[in-house]
Amino acid sequence: MRITRIETIPVQVPIRPELVIRGSLGVHASSPFVLLKIHTDEGITGLGEVSCTPVWSGEDAITATHIIRDFLAPALTGENPCDIERLTAKMRRTVFGHPFTKSGIEIALWDILGKVAGLPIYRLLGGAVRDTVPVKMSVSGAEPARAAEIAEWALAQGLKTLKVKTGITPESDIARVKAVRAAIGPATHLGVDANGGWTVRVAIDVIRKLAASCDIYFAEQPVAALDMQWMVDVRRNVPVPVMADESCNTPHDAMALVRAGAADILSVYVGKGGGIGPARKMAAIAEAAGLTCTVGSNLELGIASVAMTHLATASTGIGAEEFPCDILGPLAYEHDLLAVPMEFRDGAMRAPSGPGLGVELDEEMVARYRVD
Repeated sequence: MRITRIETIPVQVPIRPELVIRGSLGVHASSPFVLLKIHTDEGITGLGEVSCTPVWSGEDAITATHIIRDFLAPALTGENPCDIERLTAKMRRTVFGHPFTKSGIEIALWDILGKVAGLPIYRLLGGAVRDTVPVKMSVSGAEPARAAEIAEWALAQGLKTLKVKTGITPESDIARVKAVRAAIGPATHLGVDANGGWTVRVAIDVIRKLAASCDIYFAEQPVAALDMQWMVDVRRNVPVPVMADESCNTPHDAMALVRAGAADILSVYVGKGGGIGPARKMAAIAEAAGLTCTVGSNLELGIASVAMTHLATASTGIGAEEFPCDILGPLAYEHDLLAVPMEFRDGAMRAPSGPGLGVELDEEMVARYRVD
């Protein structure tokens, strides 16, 4: 089997108005993506997805399409798509950076391999370690009353764990988290995510106050990913576990965080690490060091959300029961562009059991949201 071409399809999908995200990185009301199809000479097609939100990834639909068309597609055409590890290394040698773009291709390679083998991706990764993947809701950095409404909506959907976007101003952050805690009661697990928006001193002060007044049980990326010692300083001075997100992009980052003692939890992405394989390696590093992981998100559409669910289903290094995953895209968008939506029940996602990703695109919806 050989790769014959890689087709790219740019789309833009609005977030449901009631779930528009506000945080230290600004307002996120819609998301651009590049969907892709890897075609082969045996008629098997693999589906992939590139997240193209520049404020998070530095990549957009124009750069992703350009990198695929002019560099990665020429490098991979004629190759056997089932040689995923070798092709991942070849992409790394072909173009520096662009992990979200490479991830889209890597996901599609796994989809092809699963279709060839007649197995879902989680089986290719060693089989299920959990039947479903618990997920948590990310509550927008909105005004306190609005944040409380979102939290109540999340509980009504069956979600049992929430995190609140913070890192805007200390006063508004505390007011927002207090409002959410009052709305959800004492039994629901609640964390905070500053997206690197606090200084070290502010992070220590605010986290201590929130731990005492709101019973938060983790703090995600309290400071910017500029100096790892900042994460160390915060972790040593707060009473709750610290999660590394923007500080943890590659297996090398994971090793550095472990050595420095900078985090208790790593947030691994299928996108920012360059695919399912690199994310799995990061989870293995954390597990070997006695830490745990969750699966982070930048609001992927259906294809990448399914890939994330396969990863979490098969990975012991991902502690989804203690720190549920951010697989929220299927709940957040007007449409996830899948022909059959992901199965979401009782606050958890279930990986499809069909070959590869186990999903197909809704071509009518793809055409509707296409932005060529």
